[in-house]
Amino acid sequence: MKMKMKMKMKKSVVLLLLVLRVTAAQSQPNSTNTNTNTSRSCPLDFSLLQPYLEADGAEADCSFSRQALHLLLAAHLLNTSLFLPPASSDADCWSRLSSTLSFASPLPSSCGFSSLSLSLPCMNLSSRSDFEAAIPASALSSLSSSCLTRSLAPVPSCTACTTSLNSLKASYLPGPDPSNLTPCSAYPFIYAAAFNSLGPTHPSTAFCLFLLNTTSPSPSPSHSRSASYLPALLSALLVLLLLFLASFFYLSRRRTRTRRRLQSSTLTPRSLQSISASSTLSKFTLHQIREATNNFSRHNIIGRGGYGNVYSGVLPDGSHVAVKRFKNCSAAGEDTFVHEVEVIASVRHVNLVALRGYCICTTPLEGHQRIIVCDLITNGSLHDHLFSPPPPPLSPSEDQLQETHRRLPWPVRQKIALGTARGLAYLHYGARPAIIHRDIKASNILLDDDFEAKVADFGLAKFAPEGMTHVSTRVAGTMGYVAPEYALYGQLTEKSDVYSFGVVLLELLSGKRALISLGEGQSFVLTDWAWSLVRRGRAFSVIEEGMEECGPAEVMERHVLVAVLCTHPQLHARPTMDQALKILETDAALPPIPDRPIPIVANRDDIERSVSLSSGGSGQLFSPTGFQTFSHGHDIQVVDSSESLSDKSRSFIKDE
Repeated sequence: MKMKMKMKMKKSVVLLLLVLRVTAAQSQPNSTNTNTNTSRSCPLDFSLLQPYLEADGAEADCSFSRQALHLLLAAHLLNTSLFLPPASSDADCWSRLSSTLSFASPLPSSCGFSSLSLSLPCMNLSSRSDFEAAIPASALSSLSSSCLTRSLAPVPSCTACTTSLNSLKASYLPGPDPSNLTPCSAYPFIYAAAFNSLGPTHPSTAFCLFLLNTTSPSPSPSHSRSASYLPALLSALLVLLLLFLASFFYLSRRRTRTRRRLQSSTLTPRSLQSISASSTLSKFTLHQIREATNNFSRHNIIGRGGYGNVYSGVLPDGSHVAVKRFKNCSAAGEDTFVHEVEVIASVRHVNLVALRGYCICTTPLEGHQRIIVCDLITNGSLHDHLFSPPPPPLSPSEDQLQETHRRLPWPVRQKIALGTARGLAYLHYGARPAIIHRDIKASNILLDDDFEAKVADFGLAKFAPEGMTHVSTRVAGTMGYVAPEYALYGQLTEKSDVYSFGVVLLELLSGKRALISLGEGQSFVLTDWAWSLVRRGRAFSVIEEGMEECGPAEVMERHVLVAVLCTHPQLHARPTMDQALKILETDAALPPIPDRPIPIVANRDDIERSVSLSSGGSGQLFSPTGFQTFSHGHDIQVVDSSESLSDKSRSFIKDE
């Protein structure tokens, strides 16, 4: 009996052990599943990177790996509305990214990403809704129009998109950036790529936002590298060829110019050389110029200036010319000089002095020579008729003619004003390219026998003095005629010529010089005096007293107002040259003349005088007493220094 009991107990123990063993075996898979759940698989689709792995060197490029990850995150955002994979998948994502990009060692250690996470969000923005909640609707709308609704292939479209994304990050995602491989600055780019109408993997989207490019597969890596070197090699060879040709061309031209310079000093008289079949501009030899001017005789000098002297001359065909000889020339810029002269010669107008030809050469004794030849205008300049004293009379009839010469009648002055305006308007709007004169003054307005105005020296101010052959910040002009913005800041526009024209028009109407020295370092500016009269409603007082054959008062006053408007110190207040011409020629409405600001050099007396005369306004009526005078040669008029400034101004206005 006992034996039977023992046998039953043994069987029970065996059964119990079997049950425990089966239970343990069944619990083992659950334990395995639990361990697997602690490390999830990466949700990113690494097959999307395959088209971009053909680029040479991409498999070992750490910056490429970062941008490739951003592309995968954009696709992940599109599919799941989440920016980043879960933290539990970091290890698998790193491993698969390393193997996809063929890194020899794990990617974090290869590129220094060991301290960076794949799943730590920026500013707690983990989903599309989080991002859109952090950005204002207006900014999202701007992002949509610049990045989401069109292809980013054109360069302007890509530039507009990336500019918008950078601005978005700076304004609404200030950070700080987490210890993440995907910083805050990448979020706008990932968002734009995800929801672009063409998708994140489209070549234009990938290249614009992540600089990922696709290339056609090559038979082998070595062949691919060789093919990539070929364009660079061809480019280098082409550059070397171009440098060789440029050097050869430069040396050839240099030798040709040197040979021509050596020949120019020994040329004998011969027929004039025409620049081209379509141009009347002629190139003179220095020998021909010497013969025409009696070897630059001082008796032939008819004008002097900062650029040099002007001589009268007679060509072999008997025509009379004016020869302008520049001083202090150099060899630099001769080609530019010739080109500019050809352009000037092509400009033809009844109110412009015609250019006949030029001469450039180098001699051992006199050095570099630059000379231009123009038509000779025998009736002198406007300056001569307004300001030059007449010679002593030889008879009563001649005395009458000289007085008429000194005081031009109104019809002649009006004709000169219109002719000058037409010539300048043609330079600005009729010539191609447009020409800015830069040195308009009474001595550059020449008059023919019928008193038709002809503007001289247009386009030549840039060459004087010192052989300058380029437009520079150096102010070219004559004191008293130069516009304020040009004199102070070197700002040269067509309206700089308008200002100078206004000064010449005031001289023509008043018979007074542009800049008068009153002694004791004081100067009187014609434009300020005219403005003071116009502002007090006395525009007609600007007209020179004793003028014969006066015209209608309203016409003469209209010319004064145009002159004052043209000489306004503020550039935007002046009309253009064609507008001024239209006002002078027709009954076109004259725009209102803005008030003038008080100059910063004005003292207290100037300001009080200006305010009292303007009944509360703020404008300049007289030249400030602190204005420094400028030497103007024989144009300076000396006034007794015992007079006060106000007495000087009154006597000048009344007696001049």
